[in-house]
Amino acid sequence: MLKSKTFLKKTRAGGVMKIVREHYLRDDIGCGAPGCAACGGAHEGPALEPQPQDPASSLCPQPHYLLPDTNVLLHQIDVLEDPAIRNVIVLQTVLQEVRNRSAPVYKRIRDVTNNQEKHFYTFTNEHHRETYVEQEQGENANDRNDRAIRVAAKWYNEHLKKMSADNHLQVIFITNDRKNKEKAVEEGIPAFTCEEYVKSLTANPELIDRLACLSEEVNEIESGKIIFSEHLPLSKLQQGIKSGTYLQGTFRASRENYLEATVWIHGDNEENKEIILQGLKHLNRAVHEDIVAVELLPKSQWVAPSSVVLQDEGQNEEDVEKEEERERMLKTAVSEKMLKPTGRVVGIIKRNWRPYCGMLSKSDIKESRRHLFTPADKRIPRIRIETRQASALEGRRIIVAIDGWPRNSRYPNGHFVRNLGDVGEKETETEVLLLEHDVPHQPFSQAVLSFLPKMPWSITEKDMKNREDLRHLCICSVDPPGCTDIDDALHCRELENGNLEVGVHIADVSHFIRPGNALDQESARRGTTVYLCEKRIDMVPELLSSNLCSLKCDVDRLAFSCIWEMNHNAEILKTKFTKSVINSKASLTYAEAQLRIDSANMNDDITTSLRGLNKLAKILKKRRIEKGALTLSSPEVRFHMDSETHDPIDLQTKELRETNSMVEEFMLLANISVAKKIHEEFSEHALLRKHPAPPPSNYEILVKAARSRNLEIKTDTAKSLAESLDRAESPTFPYLNTLLRILATRCMMQAVYFCSGMDNDFHHYGLASPIYTHFTSPIRRYADVIVHRLLAVAVGADSTYPELTDKHKLADICKNLNFRHKMAQYAQRASVAFHTQLFFKSKGIVSEEAYILFVRKNAIVVLIPKYGLEGTVFFEEKDKPNPRLIYDDEIPSLKIEDTVFHVFDKVKVKIMLDSSNLQHQKIRMSLVEPQATGF
Repeated sequence: MLKSKTFLKKTRAGGVMKIVREHYLRDDIGCGAPGCAACGGAHEGPALEPQPQDPASSLCPQPHYLLPDTNVLLHQIDVLEDPAIRNVIVLQTVLQEVRNRSAPVYKRIRDVTNNQEKHFYTFTNEHHRETYVEQEQGENANDRNDRAIRVAAKWYNEHLKKMSADNHLQVIFITNDRKNKEKAVEEGIPAFTCEEYVKSLTANPELIDRLACLSEEVNEIESGKIIFSEHLPLSKLQQGIKSGTYLQGTFRASRENYLEATVWIHGDNEENKEIILQGLKHLNRAVHEDIVAVELLPKSQWVAPSSVVLQDEGQNEEDVEKEEERERMLKTAVSEKMLKPTGRVVGIIKRNWRPYCGMLSKSDIKESRRHLFTPADKRIPRIRIETRQASALEGRRIIVAIDGWPRNSRYPNGHFVRNLGDVGEKETETEVLLLEHDVPHQPFSQAVLSFLPKMPWSITEKDMKNREDLRHLCICSVDPPGCTDIDDALHCRELENGNLEVGVHIADVSHFIRPGNALDQESARRGTTVYLCEKRIDMVPELLSSNLCSLKCDVDRLAFSCIWEMNHNAEILKTKFTKSVINSKASLTYAEAQLRIDSANMNDDITTSLRGLNKLAKILKKRRIEKGALTLSSPEVRFHMDSETHDPIDLQTKELRETNSMVEEFMLLANISVAKKIHEEFSEHALLRKHPAPPPSNYEILVKAARSRNLEIKTDTAKSLAESLDRAESPTFPYLNTLLRILATRCMMQAVYFCSGMDNDFHHYGLASPIYTHFTSPIRRYADVIVHRLLAVAVGADSTYPELTDKHKLADICKNLNFRHKMAQYAQRASVAFHTQLFFKSKGIVSEEAYILFVRKNAIVVLIPKYGLEGTVFFEEKDKPNPRLIYDDEIPSLKIEDTVFHVFDKVKVKIMLDSSNLQHQKIRMSLVEPQATGF
């Protein structure tokens, strides 16, 4: 049966276009119940169980299927994902609405419907002759969809009666919409709210904890006192943003101070790019990463970013007076130039809540079901949840979701999602840091793995098309020890004309990952490989990352080669890009390569090639630095693990050799050469990487710190910064230069991927290069896969596809890559922090020399060179008399009684693992020398 749908669409030119769509109705769509005589049991995909036994419900004792409406799917997905909930009918109407309203929930529901053990069945009610409903006159789309869901529920109950005379199967309609439920009951449909149904499952009391708490009303735990001002409705916010009364931006909470946040304003508002918010009432229930509307306060109310470190440690949620006292601490007399545009949140444009990992802070009230949950991420407020299993969850890492934040509640309301395991256990903590940094880490699905080459794999004649055979060249790779995902290999040889041929050969990953398939989509979603201390979360399956794409020695591998002809002064005379097949003659570590270069006895082809590369790399580096490239520093640590327990037994900073620099120089050169080529060919569609110059204010801390040592740091250009850093030496304090470079690194902006057609500024500040991209690591970075595809089209080695030349699609890819790249960095740092805790747990209390990196109002931040470890020494302790502190932001310095601390001062600190707060076990540092009086 054919129906036609007609609707009007406005064109870009302002005209109106009539669109007619054909809508087919069928009567051969199965209900999903096996053995159904009425429809012959026809169904696609996972089916319902013939006689569902679980879960036992006191409201509905006979066997039944569940049919939830859209809001239940959107808000109670945690309940539906629970193993106890099976045999659920998901209507096409509901699925379409969920898809339009929440991509993450839509993905989760698709995953559940694909899980055969759950018996979720998708019923295409919109194409079934007996369940399709037309929108009636005067009926809005929402009411029409509600009616369509009720019609389907009623049809199911009548349809199932036809299965057999003694069949007692029912379909229970689950809705939290009061009116919809009343109408369903009137129409003879068994209907319950989600809460009613879940509470009726007497054998599964733990499910109650997973119910989303959707009531915004005052409940008995609260005093009813209004703490926050009302959020304005979206229509008013949009009007205000349009008129300029309000500004729209992303809310970024502070890790160091729970009473402070900044809002990064969207658009080209150069005047107020960043707005500071201080105090609970001005934060007004915004949560980290929410999109908010802010009102700028009058200049007389502007404040300076606080230097106080404040953690929310209150157990009593009614202590709002205490909060106000703490807020007064934030406000100190500062010079006018320190004041920043200040505002308050007037409304929420989009909530960006996610499930949060953390721990339960059990209530002091005996038998209480209400408890506070403390997230692992200090930027997220505590969340109030109801649970009956508080005792079992103590000392465990759990996941909690936020449901809402009423005006009269100090904290948001939420619900328990799942238990991850014991705090401090390696597997649990690794899972926490991956979840907290949104790192996709589930095993690759069968759909993804189906696109891998079949083993045993070998290079075919077809593979050799448009490819050069370079297996005769003396190519080798140089990597860190234990590296199995070898992206790059190098060669250098003298040509007959006396010039040098240098080649950078990169794994040809794009040969194996074809555009648009499931493997490509998953690699694009992951964006990058994430390296943790003991674990690698691959971007591509292991068959590619550690085998077929890894340029291991003595095996034929497909590569993409960038080959230059150079003179002995490292000047490029010719550049060639070609797909190739190579056979690496050696897989070396940095140390092994260095030994070969330094050894007078070794003169074989590999060593000669390495020496040639090293000589040219030194010239290239010198030339780069002359142009103004920065040599910065960050303390990187390496753990030595116990081979049996896999616990860290030693911790030291990484040693960098000449060969590290050698490889880096040629990777940079290849990336620059490829960037120029793809931009020449695709001026609008090249994927490039830029590093913006920091605003002058970023350098204040570096300039002040250097000035305190009578040194001048110039920051007007990258070249002047590089030169002044080179000059900033102290014969009596050799480590000072490293400290300045570490501080300079903190002043930098984040480098980002972008699409050339969407930006005018291509410059890479840190490398002093007018253009740059990433080409050299396609096994572990998806950006490089796109760059390989662009280059392959540019040199005629592969065909193009529509998305490759769609700059909006490319901009979206870049946005995801920038996010994934940033999260990977944070996850790596969190992994180092956790392993550092494990190291000091076994080591006990240690005293070490340290240098002050920053001074705060009530603390100093120090760096311990031996371990590459950074930490904070607090000078105010709970329940102890506070010393007299005088903070001077201009110098900067902190005076404690009679002792003055400046940036870069050498101190001695005691390091120990503080496990007193299981929520956040941390390395605690206390001052040993100099001894501050009164502390």
